[in-house]
Amino acid sequence: MIRILAFAGSSRRDSFNRKLVTYSASKARTLGAEVTLVDLADYPIPLYDGDLEAAEGIPEYAQKLRHLMLEHEALMISCPEYNGSITPLLKNVIDWTSRPSDGIGMTAAYKGKVAALFSASPGALGGMRGLVHVRAILSGIGVLVIPGDVSVGVAHQAFGEDGAVIDERLEGRLENTVQSLISTTSALKNSPNS
Repeated sequence: MIRILAFAGSSRRDSFNRKLVTYSASKARTLGAEVTLVDLADYPIPLYDGDLEAAEGIPEYAQKLRHLMLEHEALMISCPEYNGSITPLLKNVIDWTSRPSDGIGMTAAYKGKVAALFSASPGALGGMRGLVHVRAILSGIGVLVIPGDVSVGVAHQAFGEDGAVIDERLEGRLENTVQSLISTTSALKNSPNS
């Protein structure tokens, strides 16, 4: 069974991206994956600072997140767009969890992982500009980011009261992307070179 760690790059209680990753996680479970859905608000970590790291090491919650990442083969991330780019929260999480310590190498929590990216925004573009930056960062630290990002525009109209997406085409795109994440991860996990 494929193990997926899922989270949104937002800690806002009513975040559209939290809704999107929660719904996508339920899709992945339906398709046979084991999914751990976490809320980054439960992992408060300070802004990355090399002097702080040198003096105190990796913060406790960054270590916990990094261990969770090490226990999963795949990542499912829904990414808000801030000024056309990645959110400070998500970038900070990546910066801390990619650091080496306690016998864990640099970027060990990311190397060899497979990721699917999603975004949601009230705007028409659905946050797709920010996904370009997230993809570049993750690819640069050893993550295979599958094609087929899903950007949900006009997100305030995309979800029903039960949290499900309303549009059938969007439903199909999400299912295809989640299935691609599972099948790609499974293929890599079961390859002779893995």
